[in-house]
Amino acid sequence: MSVAASVVEPLPSHALMVLLLQVGVLLLFALLLGRLAERLGMPAVVGELTAGVLLGPSLLFHVAPGVGNWLFPQSTEHMHLLDAVGQFGVILLVGFSGIHLDLKLVRRQGARAAGVGAAGLLVPLVLGAGLGFLLPAQLRAPGADPTVFALFVGVVMCVSAIPVIARTLIDMKLIHRDVGQMILVAVTIDDAVGWVLLSLIAAMATTGLYAGEVFTTLGEVGLLILATVTVGRYLVGAAMRASARADVPGLPVVTAVVLMMLSAAGTHALGLEAALGAFLCGILIGGTKEFDTASLAPLNTTIMSVLAPLFFATAGLRMDLTSLVDPEVALWGMAVFAVAVLGKFLGAFLGGLTTRMNRWESLALGAGINARGVIEVIIALIGVRLGLLTVEMYSIVVLMAVLTSLMAPPLLRLAMNRVELTAEEELRGHRFLSRTRPAQTSPAPRTTADP
Repeated sequence: MSVAASVVEPLPSHALMVLLLQVGVLLLFALLLGRLAERLGMPAVVGELTAGVLLGPSLLFHVAPGVGNWLFPQSTEHMHLLDAVGQFGVILLVGFSGIHLDLKLVRRQGARAAGVGAAGLLVPLVLGAGLGFLLPAQLRAPGADPTVFALFVGVVMCVSAIPVIARTLIDMKLIHRDVGQMILVAVTIDDAVGWVLLSLIAAMATTGLYAGEVFTTLGEVGLLILATVTVGRYLVGAAMRASARADVPGLPVVTAVVLMMLSAAGTHALGLEAALGAFLCGILIGGTKEFDTASLAPLNTTIMSVLAPLFFATAGLRMDLTSLVDPEVALWGMAVFAVAVLGKFLGAFLGGLTTRMNRWESLALGAGINARGVIEVIIALIGVRLGLLTVEMYSIVVLMAVLTSLMAPPLLRLAMNRVELTAEEELRGHRFLSRTRPAQTSPAPRTTADP
């Protein structure tokens, strides 16, 4: 018995042309505004998000509506094509961030980081959920359940942004410091729990949530962690070592991308977020013995220079800052920002003090994990997809992500200037530079764009 193969029609010519123009224009604006932001002492992600804001409903659609609607048509087909390109970059960005974790420090400081992470998670989660019940109906998408919406706001408040925090720590030469590593470990704990909570909320928003589904989801998380530290660790380590021994140019890069994509697909199949799988895979790659992560430098450059800016610019397209002109919306937006900053900072600061860190180290913790950046943007987009957020609430959440990312560097600098550099931290810093800078005879390139 033979089965006739059906020919799938290719992407329409006009849709392909529009996609190519979108990618080119977004990358150009993201590059220019990202560099401008860096010159002004701000994270590049601020300029990259601004690129999308300027080309979206906030400006271009008002100044030149014909051009805006032609270049960025608000149709499902065109938006999904652009989103798919951006999601590819997000998965690799989150995965590459996991490579920077010092697993030895994680094992040594795990208990302290768990205390900091728990406080930094619970305080903003409770405050955020409480605020969610108070927010007006105009910030909640039509038909969205108020309880599910409130819980979603709580998750929005409790997560941080591993990629943005890692990038900020590297830019400020703090990722090798104990506090910098503690920030990454605490954020990892918070975000891992946050993704689980988000998965439960997604179930509530779509099919309803029952006790059996809760235990099923928790069981899936347990199996994921068990598989990561056993089979996953062996397979990822073996694959990366084999790619290095093969001495084939670019093979380690391809291997890393394949592993991150398959890991992301695995967690997504479990009903969890794809980025969580990529991050766990990145941790395993970074912890692989007898493998030099300097061979992944080309992938690092591609992610940070092309894929990540494209995603941030795409996320900015969905914002409409003109909606915040409404005084009531603006006031509630300020309330969301205040609760987000206060809850996360207070939780981390108290967590640091209770784990015997001094006040300056605790201040640095609070400042560091307050940066929301890319993860907040991803979660905001998920909220739109689940039918929970209006354009106004989405804009508030993304704006909060930008503002908290802007706050982190000056507060970190203020606190870390009063924390003494130890010999172990200095040695770790030398090892980190040797991993991120491949051997070469010409002067080493700038590293400020590293994740």
